[in-house]
Amino acid sequence: MQTIVVTGGAGFIGSNFLSKYVLLFPEIKFVNIDALTYAGNIEKISPEARKASNYSFEQADICDIEDMRSIYRKYQPTDVIHFAAESHVDNSIRNPRLFTEVNTLGTNILLDLHREFKMNRFHYISTDEIYGDIPESGFFTEETPIAPSSPYSASKAGGDILTQAYGRTFGVNYTITRCSNNYGANQNFINLIPLFISKIQKDEKVPLYGDGSNIRDWLYVEDHCDAIWEVFTRAEKSSIYNVGGNNEYANLEITQILLEAMGKWEDLISFVPDRPGHDKRYAIDATKIKNELGWTPKVKFEEGIVRTVKSYNV
Repeated sequence: MQTIVVTGGAGFIGSNFLSKYVLLFPEIKFVNIDALTYAGNIEKISPEARKASNYSFEQADICDIEDMRSIYRKYQPTDVIHFAAESHVDNSIRNPRLFTEVNTLGTNILLDLHREFKMNRFHYISTDEIYGDIPESGFFTEETPIAPSSPYSASKAGGDILTQAYGRTFGVNYTITRCSNNYGANQNFINLIPLFISKIQKDEKVPLYGDGSNIRDWLYVEDHCDAIWEVFTRAEKSSIYNVGGNNEYANLEITQILLEAMGKWEDLISFVPDRPGHDKRYAIDATKIKNELGWTPKVKFEEGIVRTVKSYNV
């Protein structure tokens, strides 16, 4: 039986992934390993998936190699999809070491266990933030040099590069996806869209960094999960793919869209001092995954943002 370890499956993207794919593939065993930090909540996973016979949960820290080894002995996994990460840039500025430990060392431990247990595919969930930012006219391709700006993106770049190095040095069968900003249900309220939705619901001021001109490419989380599955199951060994939503918006535009969707006025916007090292623009060229695997995002931003607002309706 194929047994896939899913690290960080109680987080935002991981929970959306498990809610769908546990039920789609009852012949595959999914083992969710999550430390249940502030961003993790088992109830983010659908009740149907949590009750499924092909789903199991283990609470563990990926940096604890003995706990992880014990879990691997118990389940004898064949593959890994590695979501688990500290992921909030502001938190990484306050505590860079934590991000290095979880995102880089934690990935190192998983790669070592992958070799020890002679497993098959290792899929690493990376981010477009490892590229740094890009001028207004350009796009990130898979060949864009890695130039991270924050402790968060540097730590994710560390895991990304380690994965590639283990492929070259030890023959680890890896794939990597580098995604743009995700949005959708189950995201922690520390992130921009759910934070702003929460504040707008309560008629509180929305804190917008700088002048709100920083641009991000937004990807609906369910589309991202589908891209991960396509790469994990179909891509060649040692493949790297950018995954983007083709939805570039400045943060001010996102704020205005949310205010309009929720019937509120722009007087709720409060411009606050910009954060250190704030990247100006991210923009993904996802031509490779479209041409080689046939994946394109299905959910238009206008539809996805309505779904997202409804999912946080309290």
